Amino acid sequence: MSNSIIVMGIGDDGRQGLPSAYIERIEASELLVGGERQLQFFDSYAGEKLTIGAGLALSALAERLAAEERTVVVLASGDPLFYGIGGYLAGKLPGRVEVYPALSSLQLAFARIGDSWHDAAIVSLHGRPIQGLAQRIDGRRKVALLTDERNHPGEIARYLLEFGMTEYELFVGEHLGGDQERTGWYSLNDAAALADDYFAPLNVVVLRVRAGRGAAGAAGGAVQTDSTTAGAAIASGIATDSVGTATSASTAAAKAGRTTAWPLGIDDAEFAQRKPDKGLITKREVRVLSLAALGLKPDSIVWDIGTCTGSVAIEAARLCRDGAVYAIEKNEADLANAIANSRKFRTDITFVHGKAPEGLEAFPDPDAVFIGGSGGELRELLALCCSRLRPGGTIVLNAATIENLAASTKAFAEEGFVTDITLAQLSRSKPILDMTRFEGLNPVYIIAARRRESDAGEREKELDAGSGRKSGGIGNDSSASSGASSTGSASNDDSRSRKEANE
Repeated sequence: MSNSIIVMGIGDDGRQGLPSAYIERIEASELLVGGERQLQFFDSYAGEKLTIGAGLALSALAERLAAEERTVVVLASGDPLFYGIGGYLAGKLPGRVEVYPALSSLQLAFARIGDSWHDAAIVSLHGRPIQGLAQRIDGRRKVALLTDERNHPGEIARYLLEFGMTEYELFVGEHLGGDQERTGWYSLNDAAALADDYFAPLNVVVLRVRAGRGAAGAAGGAVQTDSTTAGAAIASGIATDSVGTATSASTAAAKAGRTTAWPLGIDDAEFAQRKPDKGLITKREVRVLSLAALGLKPDSIVWDIGTCTGSVAIEAARLCRDGAVYAIEKNEADLANAIANSRKFRTDITFVHGKAPEGLEAFPDPDAVFIGGSGGELRELLALCCSRLRPGGTIVLNAATIENLAASTKAFAEEGFVTDITLAQLSRSKPILDMTRFEGLNPVYIIAARRRESDAGEREKELDAGSGRKSGGIGNDSSASSGASSTGSASNDDSRSRKEANE
């Protein structure tokens, strides 16, 4: 390949681990590019060296290499096409990149374990927040994690314990293939107790379900231990006396050591709810219809406004494993239950304590918005949601009264949205002696709103002219994950903020 750029994988063992053909290509090149540590393996290199990371962004590197006429070798860790620079440069410099791979860190890790890795779920936490990891891996029997100095093995173990994912044991491989190689298995408790600098910065983590602790499969499932497994509210210290206990079904599963594979449409009784006012929850049947109307995709960004118990947010997070869910609730006791429920169902959701629309400015632009309670600010709230909704997105609002139905459809029309309305009139069977009767649930209007096609095109142009998806101040940092962030005061006496359609 004329004027080609070789992207070459290199392991922790450096030059000595490279085949002779690789060494020959390096010695024949005129420019050697790599990280500082990688370049140190080639002290006697005769050509020019260029260090990546010394104020040199990848985009600037690609521009420089595009104009480069000399023979170039770019060094990269392991397999350059596995979460590496190889794919990036190949995309920026089509037809010019040759890839010479080395063994990836995951190949070496699974070789040390003596286990296959084609069936492992692989997640990179390198340079990425840990937020959302819980729902991405829940139910997976085998998970490989690429780490960094922030998302190190101890931090990962503490995170998993927070969500009660105690079925996993943790393998850590450090400096794999190098002189300082160290490997070992750890329980989550042991890894969590170690100092942050106990493990070398160069490491890879493999999670595997411990023998006798079966996972629930790809559909996802939480191992139930006891009622406190549900309890992020206990950890957060918010209204812990309002948190409900696990139901008899999940408690029985816990005692038997079984896992619970939660289906779409989780039973209402499984959610912790505020006492004595149980019932402030989007009922299962209405919840499933509303989720279907939202048109969620695996990577959707979802808002849940007036989250209450968090039932819609939790089910959305389980559907959008590669996306993110942001929920706001003004009632402190309800928020505590929502956080507890999110831990029980292993969904890492960003919760905010506030009264919408205040607080929504910190959220990234959504692909889907669910509104279960408005706090009396319906018109202002709908205007904001419509303006922030991504092209092709959907807003779903549940209303129990014809007045709110009329007000919302009028507001959507004024914002250039079309609506599709479903009236859900549902009944549940109830035993009466040796017979069965039906008890009606409150009728609910499920209003799904989407931008008119002509207006959607204009919105797309606006985003293309700007920076694309708006990034908020929450969710880009793992410290905000599943926490309650105070953005406003609670107003407990305003019943309109609750799930009005389900009281």
